[in-house]
Amino acid sequence: MPSHRQQLFLTGSIPRALLTLAVPIMLANILQSGYQLTDAFWVGRLGADAVAAVSVSMPVTFLVIAMGSGLAMAGATLTAQYMGAGRPDLVNHVAAQTMLMVTITSIVLGAIGFILAPHLLRLLGVTDAVYAGALGFMRVSFIGVIFVFIYIMFQSLMRGVGQTRVPLLIVLGTVILNFGLDPLFIFGWGPLPGHGVMGAAMATLTTQAIAAGIGLIIFLRGRHGIQLAWRGLKPDMLYIRKAFFLGFPGSVELSTRGLGLMVMSFLVASFGTLTIAAYGIGSNILQVITIPAMGLSMAVSTLVGQNMGAGNVQRASNITQLAALYAFIGLSLVGLLVYTIAPQIVAFFVPGDAGVISEGARFIRIMALAWGGIGIQLCVVAAFRASGNMVSAMVIALVTQWMLQFPLAYVLSKHSTLGAEGIWWSFPITNILVALISLCWFARGSWKHTRLTEDERQTVKVTDEALSEEGYR
Repeated sequence: MPSHRQQLFLTGSIPRALLTLAVPIMLANILQSGYQLTDAFWVGRLGADAVAAVSVSMPVTFLVIAMGSGLAMAGATLTAQYMGAGRPDLVNHVAAQTMLMVTITSIVLGAIGFILAPHLLRLLGVTDAVYAGALGFMRVSFIGVIFVFIYIMFQSLMRGVGQTRVPLLIVLGTVILNFGLDPLFIFGWGPLPGHGVMGAAMATLTTQAIAAGIGLIIFLRGRHGIQLAWRGLKPDMLYIRKAFFLGFPGSVELSTRGLGLMVMSFLVASFGTLTIAAYGIGSNILQVITIPAMGLSMAVSTLVGQNMGAGNVQRASNITQLAALYAFIGLSLVGLLVYTIAPQIVAFFVPGDAGVISEGARFIRIMALAWGGIGIQLCVVAAFRASGNMVSAMVIALVTQWMLQFPLAYVLSKHSTLGAEGIWWSFPITNILVALISLCWFARGSWKHTRLTEDERQTVKVTDEALSEEGYR
């Protein structure tokens, strides 16, 4: 018998279902961004070189995290569809196998990133003043990749079953802790030495390790929709193969976005420390203002996944359309507000540096009025992923980064009179074009014909046998 929340997701009011899921996710994402904002706030007190060190490091670590995140994405998609199809046994199996895959992947990628960090920074062409801080920040971040992966997986799987409040409470506690640890690790206190830029990464690593540990305990206790058992960690190669082929396009998609940010950093770095600092602050602002749309898109993922699993295809389509409209209106209004107070926002992060304030405000104002397009893209791509059409989401990401964003940024900045401002203009142009492409693709309707719970019946049969051996059934 479906729970009250399950009935709301599958048959109830769509606006209410979206708000029920999206509001806790938005709040959690706002708090999650507190890691970056807290780092930016305290590191900004060290000067432009320190801000540049974090700005250069973030795209590299994001790329490594993105390479493994497709597996968590596949787990969340399968969790939502199996939940909608009324298969809690397979939900638990998905959780255990995703945990196994994500842990192994994070260890391998974190080790590779740690070893290659100096070479990556040299490739980026950072100055000697920025290099030492960036290397320390990047290496500590790579050590913490395993905790980041585990907690991303925890949040994704919990969203798949419609549980969003518990992750919110965990993030609230760890962000508060991070705010206290940041100045302690960056500047030191009493006998404790300060570690500068690297201290910000150390504070984040500590709090994310705590969050990952709490997530594992919750899964093992099984009180919130997912019951993780140690025996479930025995590799199920049939499921792993299915999850890999489902998640691989997702990894390519996220890696493409991460690589795009990294390549963009090359271009930004060629214009000097001032432009790097402005880009870093503008990128942080962009992450924050997209939080409402991200919350809606994650709610879309859960609702579309569960409704596709239950066979409610038209309802899944209606959910996506309504969410995209909400996101477009919301981000457009936020963009208008931010446009009017851009200098004050930048000054909050880098007080007293008139050059960074001026350039950062210019970047924010140029891209702000087109933010509504980001909302549309996020919600449509979320529906593609949740229905199992990871390839569609991947193609949109490839078009965004390599056919639009970077070529525009390069041509406008290097082959026009705009200079660094050409990079800024690539953002609104890309956002508008990709929103239109996403809407056209969605209107074709080909995504509606994929339902993972109806495919590969032999896979489900074999997995059922594995579940029986593990004691789930």
